[in-house]
Formats: sequence, C-alpha cells, structure tokens
Amino acid sequence: VVLLLCFGLMCPLVTGIFMDKLASKKLCADDNCVYTISLARAEEDYNAPDCRFINIKKGQLIYVYSKLVKEKDSGEFWAGSVYGEQYEDHMGTVGYFPSSLVSEQHVYQEANKTVPT
Repeated sequence: VVLLLCFGLMCPLVTGIFMDKLASKKLCADDNCVYTISLARAEEDYNAPDCRFINIKKGQLIYVYSKLVKEKDSGEFWAGSVYGEQYEDHMGTVGYFPSSLVSEQHVYQEANKTVPT
C-alpha cells in the first residue's frame, strides 16, 4: 500500500490545463469586487471559449462587477453575470466577457479600487 501511495504521489493521475492569466489587475467598486459597478446590455452574441467566461446573447442584461485592466496584446474583459432564460429573476454564473460586445446602460458606482487578480 505504501508503495502504491508513493507511486501515486510521483505520477498523479489527474492533470490540469494551464490557462494564461487575462490581466494582473482589475477595477472594482470595493475591495472584494462584490458590488455591482454597472448594468450593460449585450450588443451581440458571445460563446464562451472556456470556463472563465460566460455566454451572452444579444439583448441580455449583464451586471458588471469588475473590469480587467487591459495589458499589452490583450483584449479588454469585464466580469459579470446575466439573468438566465429559465429563471429571469435569479442571478447567473459570474464570468468574463469582452467589453467591446456590450454597452453600459447605467453606472451604479465608480470602479475606483484596483485589486490584483
């Protein structure tokens, strides 16, 4: 049993996939990025490329919680959540989406806190 445990520690069965960091910093309304910054409307559909992102459909409202600080050679992404089609009064999963695909409808508070990602 001890040999099997040692072998398992040296050769793990599960490996993860490394994903590049989107940014080093983000702008939020508070230190924990839990307060809504603004309300945005999707101008076109977006299909999430991986688990860090959310799918959005044209016309959906999105609550924005943080805005990544753009770094060289990267797009500008915001983090937020959308209402689901089935449960329109429940918040959905929080994830990133390209800011270029939405228009801000209403700003609730300024994103003036810089927080590391």
